Amino acid sequence: MDGETRKTDFNSAGGEKLSAALELPHGRPRAYALFAHCFTCSKDIKAAREIARALRANGIAVLRFDFTGLGGSEGDFANTNFSSNVDDLVSAANFLRDEFEAPAVLIGHSLGGAAAIVAAAKIPEIKGVVVIGAPAEADHVVLQISERHEEIRRQGFAHVSLAGRPFTIKSQFLEDLSGQNVLNAAAALKKPLLVMHAPQDQTVGIDNATKIFTAAKHPKSFISLDTADHLLSKTDDARYAASVLAAWAGRYLDDAPAIHLPPSDPAPQIKGGAAAHSIDGEPLAVALSIDGYAMVSDGGREDGGSALGPNPTRIAEAALAACAAITVRMYARRKKWDLRSVDVRVKRGRLEDSHVPHLLEKELRVSGDLDPTQRARLLEIADKCPVHRMLTTGVEVQSRIV
Repeated sequence: MDGETRKTDFNSAGGEKLSAALELPHGRPRAYALFAHCFTCSKDIKAAREIARALRANGIAVLRFDFTGLGGSEGDFANTNFSSNVDDLVSAANFLRDEFEAPAVLIGHSLGGAAAIVAAAKIPEIKGVVVIGAPAEADHVVLQISERHEEIRRQGFAHVSLAGRPFTIKSQFLEDLSGQNVLNAAAALKKPLLVMHAPQDQTVGIDNATKIFTAAKHPKSFISLDTADHLLSKTDDARYAASVLAAWAGRYLDDAPAIHLPPSDPAPQIKGGAAAHSIDGEPLAVALSIDGYAMVSDGGREDGGSALGPNPTRIAEAALAACAAITVRMYARRKKWDLRSVDVRVKRGRLEDSHVPHLLEKELRVSGDLDPTQRARLLEIADKCPVHRMLTTGVEVQSRIV
């Protein structure tokens, strides 16, 4: 395990007890983050869990909680609105500040992303904001209940079904939404912003990401979530978003572990090979020199390392993915095939040993004007790349100490 999930609670501005889960890494956290879930969702939705635990594995503690009237939190959802969600986020930040440490990263999913953009101005310690599938206007959620809009206006409320669950929406909810301006808040953010969105999101269209990204000032980044759905319901999609988010967040944390690389050639370099050099002050981390290109490899915190870089077996998996992609592109170029892009993903088989896996699953995604025969041939070529052959045929390693 790379940490623990601690159940906790705190009071909202209105006095309701809000249910929360605090993901704590082993040892002192590098920083704290706060996660705002999507409209009518809960802190236990897959995206919230996967992202929080990926950050935890990178040494960042995360508080995810249920907004008032949802999940395990007290209060009546019918009396809540966008403004109360923002207030709940500020209350959560106050709780972290009082009991642990103020949050440095604010993450919001869907309407929670819009709330995060607005709430960021009220939490001075925030160093970066991340929004996932967020609407550019808070009243975007009205589209989900458009057929009951007139009923709500006429009698002041309506009972609606959202994601198969019953909710009561009052006119004050709609009125509050119409008074919000998320894009103005994004323009005034003055914090690093990461916008993550799926181009095929059927709930909140990709144009919302464009509007938010355009309104925000630099530094800002955009990551496409490819074929993911709005809720990131597929584990692989949620974990991909989590890994990118964790890497991005690390850039903006003042107390992120500094990596002091050793001199470029503390030992004779191996032409056409690789060398690893221990890093002073780090229990496991090494500086790698691969044909003169530098990077860092480290053990995870569960192994006693500092997680400053990928562990060696992950690098081997990355080598397999990179080799397959390069080989496929070389072959397609030689054949003059219309291969526009290739995406190779390698992961260990389920329940495989984390250090010595015996099954690696490789998935290719190719785009271009390719017929089924060409696609099948590209898959064959991917399995002929040098790293694939090295791993599958066996390599003799001769070792000596000097």
